[in-house]
Amino acid sequence: MKKAFLFILLCGCLSLSGTLKAAEGQLMAGTAKINITPKQNIPLHDSVYARALVMEIGNMRVAQVSVDLVNFYSDRVANICKEKYGITQLLICASHTHEDPNMADARPREKKPDNTPFFEECIIKVVGEAIGNMFPARISAGTRTFPQLGFNRLIIRKDGKARESWVGDEHYNVENPERIPFGPVDPEVGVIKVEDMQGNARAIVMSYAMHADLGCFSYEISADYPGFACKKVEEAFDNKAICLFVAGGGGNVEGLMISRRRSGPDDPIKTDYKPIQRTGELLGIEVIKLANALHASSDNTSFKMCTDSLQFSTRGDKNRKVNVHIATFLINDFAIAVCPGEMFVQLQLEWKAKARLADVTPLFFGYTYVKGRSPGYVADVRSAALGGFGAEGGNRIQVGGGEAIINKHLENLYILNDQRASIFFK
Repeated sequence: MKKAFLFILLCGCLSLSGTLKAAEGQLMAGTAKINITPKQNIPLHDSVYARALVMEIGNMRVAQVSVDLVNFYSDRVANICKEKYGITQLLICASHTHEDPNMADARPREKKPDNTPFFEECIIKVVGEAIGNMFPARISAGTRTFPQLGFNRLIIRKDGKARESWVGDEHYNVENPERIPFGPVDPEVGVIKVEDMQGNARAIVMSYAMHADLGCFSYEISADYPGFACKKVEEAFDNKAICLFVAGGGGNVEGLMISRRRSGPDDPIKTDYKPIQRTGELLGIEVIKLANALHASSDNTSFKMCTDSLQFSTRGDKNRKVNVHIATFLINDFAIAVCPGEMFVQLQLEWKAKARLADVTPLFFGYTYVKGRSPGYVADVRSAALGGFGAEGGNRIQVGGGEAIINKHLENLYILNDQRASIFFK
């Protein structure tokens, strides 16, 4: 298998170097979970956590850390984990909770403490603990469709343009109190199940595309609905399995059961967490059903990974370049597209539909660190044309960038799948 891709100019973006790695055999896995709530004078509703899953076959060791933070990117942590633990690839998956310790702090940015070093040390620690808990494992994955919990918050109005869910007009009430299921959304949840050789679930990864801001402006620390979902799943497995939440391509998807926004930290009306908890529990119930139905078909695991980078211009300044680092995984019969930033759901739907043509079960990881920084919101072409929050703006990557990222994932999937891979190297 070739070790590098050609340089390809596609849709105005520059494809940088890509790396392929593959291994097959007995999967070893390790898990850990730690509380990462810093000690600071902010009201606490529920704690935030880092959960780690380390997977190893041969000389490949991949660490996935899910954190209850709005976002997190750190080349420093990746380098330390590589040197200290031999990590081939680190993935940091932020749940995108809008009530993390930084977002819950109502003070101006310059007065907030810098929690980055603390979070970095927590991530390094949880990876180390997971490595200390390694066991022979098997892995499986699947998806499950159920009634949607969210709606597309960029709603097309009378003039043909999209407006945000927090902008009302004669037809539409602010924040969709009637819970109209505007679309498109992805009604599926994706689940990866890691079990020991006795068939006991040890790790469950869920991927769902919806903003974790149901309690936004609560001015309290909370993991939002992903925290309640993970708690529900872990309790269902007697807290012997950890549940890692991964935010999918939910950059333009809002929750149907959103709580009232507070006007400030002194607002006497407190945030109602009942709809937030209910949303998490409903998601958790579907994850539990799917996890119980999943069973690994073999003790042998095929694990293939491709990391790649694409370079884009920004819309406001064609001379400003943004590198977007991605990773594509093919594990047995399921594939994962790993993307940084807030990908729009249309891109997730496109990836999944096209990946299924390659006879794999597709999963989509958004808000996930692979390398470098986040590109911010990444819209599909149509959404960019319609406008609205996240779809337009000079700091966004060039129009068509989202589709180029998905196309690169598809290209890499077919290479990993050894289907006509030679066409890319003629």
